[in-house]
Amino acid sequence: MNKSVLAFFAHPDDAEILCAGTLSLLNKAGYAIHIATIGNGDKGTATHDKKEIIKIRRAEAIKAAGILEGSYHCLEIEDVFILYDRESIEKASSLVRKIQPSIVFTHSPDDYMLDHEISSKIVQTGCFSAGMKNMPVPEKPFGPVPYLYYTDPVESKDKFGNRIKPGFFVDISAEIETKEEMLASHASQRDWLMSHHKVDEYLLAMKAAARSRGRESGSEYAEGFRQHLGHGFPQDNILIEILGKEKITLLNQTK
Repeated sequence: MNKSVLAFFAHPDDAEILCAGTLSLLNKAGYAIHIATIGNGDKGTATHDKKEIIKIRRAEAIKAAGILEGSYHCLEIEDVFILYDRESIEKASSLVRKIQPSIVFTHSPDDYMLDHEISSKIVQTGCFSAGMKNMPVPEKPFGPVPYLYYTDPVESKDKFGNRIKPGFFVDISAEIETKEEMLASHASQRDWLMSHHKVDEYLLAMKAAARSRGRESGSEYAEGFRQHLGHGFPQDNILIEILGKEKITLLNQTK
């Protein structure tokens, strides 16, 4: 098995908020970490012009990935205009073929904004189509289909406010400082969220969410996941084998 992990999300800082603790554990287990975004982060500002914020957010994403000796990739699509279309799917399939990950993380199919939900669908198709011979991308087909995991949505709830129940939790108590350091690399977002959301809780909100999931799973801090178990995708949970049963709390798989 290729020991590469791809955390494939909509925007810079999504991976750090949603699964950086698990990425840190996988890195310690010998896996190469790749963080990728479909969007370039151009809307995440109240002060900079488009070129400036893209440059700033790229540097922040590279810095965050570097904490795990990882790499950052971007499909260079504008925020808010992430669409389930040919361009996005071809770019996603191409990146999966280049990296050849055995494990992929992406957004919950149910979340508070369409950039996240559409990215989830794009990544799902990118994983499934990476092995198709006639996909119109230059890279050679890659198989088998990687393990695909959906993170918690932001605030662990769907757009109707319903609490999402994970299929399992990963205990990230020992990795919370690394997760915080990675998220703190995205300094521009604290300023933007203060302006747009009127809150100054960028790091505190992340830790509160991880602490809440920790209480549900019997640990100090945890991240919640659901595994994609559709036809053609792996059916066993490889994270149990890699991280050990002591790090995983299983629940019933839910929609």
